Amino acid sequence: MKKIALALSLAAICLAANQAAAQQSPWQVRARVVNISTANGSDPIKGDTNTASDRITVSDKTIPEVDISYYFSPNLSAELILTYPQEHDVKLDGVKIGTFKHLPPSLTAKYHFMPEAQFSPYLGAGLNYTSISNVELLGGKGGLDKNSFGLVVQAGIDYKLDKNWSLNLDIKKVQIRSDVSINGAKVSAVQIDPWLFGVGVGYRF
Repeated sequence: MKKIALALSLAAICLAANQAAAQQSPWQVRARVVNISTANGSDPIKGDTNTASDRITVSDKTIPEVDISYYFSPNLSAELILTYPQEHDVKLDGVKIGTFKHLPPSLTAKYHFMPEAQFSPYLGAGLNYTSISNVELLGGKGGLDKNSFGLVVQAGIDYKLDKNWSLNLDIKKVQIRSDVSINGAKVSAVQIDPWLFGVGVGYRF
């Protein structure tokens, strides 16, 4: 009986070990190439005889992006979206008036509709924090807010190549806004609010 019990115990341990090995890690990383397409809305400039809106524009840009995801369940995950500070040109009526840099990490919660399928679509929503730095506008006379907080909505699809690797298509709309000042006085506000179109690869540990 002792030998039978020992054999059953060893079999149970081996089965548990095989099941643990078969389970995927909750961690996934992705690397994407992302095109930032800005909305370029702006308020009329105070004190200017030209009262038209949307005169201040921010340049589009293609950037690298890395995200780290943690799966709480097959359907539900959280994603931290990262890059490094990106420089953009600022124009007034089409004429460049300076540059600034922004660092826009975002955190989203995502729902994966068909996590076991080869094509796995998802939707997500969360928060963005953008740090604005190195502002050089109008020869140093112009300024922007240092911080922006806003919402993020997200949609995408993963195409599984095998149990670890996947291809990814991703679209996000991010709320990024800032007041514009001259010599410390607010003269306008810009709604950068970009669309982010990304394509990349993912690895599930």
